[in-house]
Amino acid sequence: MNDSLTVLGFGTTPLELISFLLAVTTVALNIRQKHWAWLFSIASSATYAVVFFDAKLYGDMGLQFVFIAASVWGWYQWLHGAGEQQLVVTRLTRRGWSWAIGGWILGFVLLSSFLDHLTDTDVPHADGFLTAGSLVGQLLLGRKKVENWLVWIVVDVLYVGLYVFKGLNLTAVLYAIFVLMAYTGLRAWSNIARRDA
Repeated sequence: MNDSLTVLGFGTTPLELISFLLAVTTVALNIRQKHWAWLFSIASSATYAVVFFDAKLYGDMGLQFVFIAASVWGWYQWLHGAGEQQLVVTRLTRRGWSWAIGGWILGFVLLSSFLDHLTDTDVPHADGFLTAGSLVGQLLLGRKKVENWLVWIVVDVLYVGLYVFKGLNLTAVLYAIFVLMAYTGLRAWSNIARRDA
């Protein structure tokens, strides 16, 4: 699965291409609040773990395993809700924002330190920052918080640059598409939250 091929003028591998297609399907289904998105997320995360290992993006590789666990949790949340109530799209409170930002900062400090001292990655701080932000985004998505899309917009814009730097050009294109999809998700979920408020 590591043979080179060219797609849309970009050098890639079959595994990166499969991961790309699974990831686009995941986000498209998330925007529409379809619980099957979580199954595609699990598959995409598993294949991207291998892609990122080969690129020495160990934070991103480890994140894929967390995404698999978070996807199981998110799938359960979307199917069963909170207790007896169906989970609906809502906005973060000020306290929720504080927890999200604090969690991102703490995750960044811990992950970048780990990556810097215990791996051979050449981008420990970028990898740690974006990995921590992705964890926050995934948790907010699992709870159907509108702000998950804001987190994904920030993270995805920065990932485009990181993946170009690492030579994962098809994945960089994917994350550019994710920026547009996250913007679409933000608008759609904001309208739902406004309507249901």
